[in-house]
Amino acid sequence: MKKLLALCVLLSMCLCSAAFAEEKLVIYTTVSKGVVSELVPMFEKETGIKVEIVRAGVGELIKRIQSEKDNPLADVLWGSALASLQAAGEPYFEHYVSVNNDAMVDRYKNVEGWVTRHSLAVRCLLVNKNLIGDIPVTGYADLLNPALKGKISHVDPSASSSGYGHLCNMLFAMGGNDLDKGWEYVDKFCANLGNKLLNSSSAVWKGVNDGEYTVGLTYEEVALQSVKSGAPVKIVYMKEGCFVEANCTAIIKNAKNLENAKKFIDFLTGKEAQSMLINKLNLRSVRKDVEMGADFTATEDIPLFSADTSMSGKMKKAWLAKFKDLFIQYE
Repeated sequence: MKKLLALCVLLSMCLCSAAFAEEKLVIYTTVSKGVVSELVPMFEKETGIKVEIVRAGVGELIKRIQSEKDNPLADVLWGSALASLQAAGEPYFEHYVSVNNDAMVDRYKNVEGWVTRHSLAVRCLLVNKNLIGDIPVTGYADLLNPALKGKISHVDPSASSSGYGHLCNMLFAMGGNDLDKGWEYVDKFCANLGNKLLNSSSAVWKGVNDGEYTVGLTYEEVALQSVKSGAPVKIVYMKEGCFVEANCTAIIKNAKNLENAKKFIDFLTGKEAQSMLINKLNLRSVRKDVEMGADFTATEDIPLFSADTSMSGKMKKAWLAKFKDLFIQYE
């Protein structure tokens, strides 16, 4: 009887341990701490799933996912440009389409089967009003002004989706259908950076907010956050054109907590979370039924254009190498 009782206790403990292990989710993410601190507790309360967050740049996280392919240590990659996911490769991610996919704006639906768009990033410039003086900054062309040499904050495109997004934006906006012309601009831009290239996207806007740099190449979420915080800054949408890029999330192949990862995707695209993105987190929603907040510049007032994100994904390795070659010649 004692042996039977001990066996039952042991079995019960094993079952409890298994159940506990299932209520876990490990997320690799690039999203801001503010977004994490708002959405993760909300998800945990709603589902009872305990989330472990690992934050880093998208380049580092994708390298981890690729090196861990035989024994994945995370379940979800949260926050990546589509081009970065495409460059990483579909085989590293699970196929899953959210239950909310029909509620998405058509162009942001999961048509690939493995990429979930969850918010929209608009590339922009952030200008320190105390430092800019009478130097005009209306777009990319103005960043070649010698008066700004060494005063521009930009993140290494190989370390951040934000940096790579701006590189692509430059190539298409300044070159149009002529990418050689776009690279001519990038060459001049690298020269005007004054041998300064940052290693994280947060360093870009923080540098402008704190007065270390006059202009930064960043994105709308953190730019709006900077303005609302009272920093002496203003947002400039490049007159040559900005493209709206979806922030994407994907489930890692062979995720140990697959069902919980699916629940996170469904939560992230749900109406409640999407409403919070706009109302508290300075992000544009991908849903049809969520209204734009008053703090946002109307879409029709931003000089938008469409970019070939499929090309950006396919060419990422080559374009990053070319950017590096252009930048180091001015060191």
